[in-house]
Amino acid sequence: MSDTEKPLLIKRYASRRLYNTETSDYVTLDDIASFIRNGREVQIIDLKSGDDLTRQYLLQIIAEHESRGDNVLPINVLTDLVRSYTNQAGSMVPDFLAASFEMLRESQSKVIDNFGGIANPLGLPAFEAMKAQQEAFLKTMTGSWAGATTGDKPEPEEKSEAELDDIKKQLAELQSKLSKLGQ
Repeated sequence: MSDTEKPLLIKRYASRRLYNTETSDYVTLDDIASFIRNGREVQIIDLKSGDDLTRQYLLQIIAEHESRGDNVLPINVLTDLVRSYTNQAGSMVPDFLAASFEMLRESQSKVIDNFGGIANPLGLPAFEAMKAQQEAFLKTMTGSWAGATTGDKPEPEEKSEAELDDIKKQLAELQSKLSKLGQ
């Protein structure tokens, strides 16, 4: 197992400071969020008791982002989460959320793969730049979700004729819009 496959061990001292054991320096919650966005698994433990505090700190990172206006979780989802703690459905919620995020990661990967496979039949120089920009945008919007939990990239599926026709149609529409902008 390589170093990047092992969770990054962060120790919390009695002073509540967080210590990165790999780089031997103190880190903030923003640093930890950055590690996670870059695809690194993190484990946070209390130095004195040995308790795993990872869940607590991940929830704190989410709460801080939500309070700063980086609203990812709609009110109805937050309300449903609160309800799930008080009823029998609570036992299904973790599995449902895990499956939902897995589907999101797979979909994001497929969109990037499909977009990357589009050719530039008219040889428009701006098309390649736009394609690269769109791929970067998709990766930024969804973070590093593709393979974030396992480090594996899903196997590409064969494209059906309908999917290829749909992509060609979208490409034709895009090229039409680009040519109108160029006039």
